[in-house]
Amino acid sequence: MQQINLSRLKSSLLELSKIGFNEKDHGVYRSGFTDADMKARYWLRDLALNEGFIADIDGGGNVWFGLGDLDKPAVVIGSHLDTVPAGGIFDGALGVMAGLEILRCMKEQSIALDYPIRVVATAEEEGRFGGMFGAQAITGKLNMDWLLSAHDADGVYLTDAMKAHGFNPMDALEVAWPKGSMRSFLELHIEQGPVLEQQNIPIGIVDGISGVFKWIVHLKGKADHAGTAPMDMRSDAFMGLADFAHEIPRIIDENGTDKTRITVGKVELKPGYPHTVPGEAIFTIVARDMSETVMKELAEACDKTLLSIARRHRLRYEREEVSWLAPDYCSDSMIELMEKKAAARDYKYLRMPSGAGHDVQFFTQISEAGLIFIPSVNGVSHAPDEWSHWHHVEMGSNLLFDVVLAQCQQDEV
Repeated sequence: MQQINLSRLKSSLLELSKIGFNEKDHGVYRSGFTDADMKARYWLRDLALNEGFIADIDGGGNVWFGLGDLDKPAVVIGSHLDTVPAGGIFDGALGVMAGLEILRCMKEQSIALDYPIRVVATAEEEGRFGGMFGAQAITGKLNMDWLLSAHDADGVYLTDAMKAHGFNPMDALEVAWPKGSMRSFLELHIEQGPVLEQQNIPIGIVDGISGVFKWIVHLKGKADHAGTAPMDMRSDAFMGLADFAHEIPRIIDENGTDKTRITVGKVELKPGYPHTVPGEAIFTIVARDMSETVMKELAEACDKTLLSIARRHRLRYEREEVSWLAPDYCSDSMIELMEKKAAARDYKYLRMPSGAGHDVQFFTQISEAGLIFIPSVNGVSHAPDEWSHWHHVEMGSNLLFDVVLAQCQQDEV
């Protein structure tokens, strides 16, 4: 069986982790379309070119590199380079660098390919602007209305962020791959949860990816003096936020499932002074589930709850739906192939859903698509102490290699 070079993969991954690394909190800061993010993208493109691969960056900021002419449908390995603020070194980056390592091995061993292979580092997967921008662009799911209106929680527009780095936002509408041009899409990722580690299972084979919606909510009351405004006469926006947070367990109990997650992740209080009653609370709500029907029920329940709370505290309630991504499912044939290859290596595996969103969920709509998980230590991700053991990185990468070979060589499938 083929083996990746773990030492080389580790070295490349650690080199990438230096871009955007913060010495104070040891987190990685490569939010989509920031200076650090773009530095990583050009670093990767140049690395691929220097190693003799076909490489470029498309109009949406996606980095592409690979082997073989695109005269047949391509086998694509992909994930992302951007991170959340103070993120870890594995999320997204592992899947891209494992793809690079597989290409290196193929080139060294002069492996004959019946189908071309490409690795893609998608742009802006972490949702700074509310979607999975790069994957949406590649799969033809990007529309002009969203592109022109998308902005982050600080009010920075996606189009402005792209222009700041030399991109014409309209070019992103032209990068979609034609129907039939992609044979398969494969992604390796850390689990970002505790299940595999707790069960001592090294490989997760994902059968479906949770849907997710994101809101930005405004509760607007009246700023007042913290010492003179009686408690029963206040229009305290923070109290509205606090009440909603306490209602989340009830909403899940009544409208959700064991797969439901609702998170208030970012909060801003205005005017933000210790001696002033908050006149406005601005916060995000991100909800997830494996059923779009359940997602709709959760959205309705959140809406009704916020309206009731606003009336109770004499607040004005406004919300903006930044994104709505429906659940998606990996192809049965790809799941079966991954299980077959895992069994051939005697790897213990678990078929499981993904509670987090991933690029693969868009590619399920245009190709045979599959997602491999490896364990996350203590289930931690999106944090500086995110970690996965190197022997699990090696196992996941070798399994990905096997599946890629089967997809690139007609007689192997």
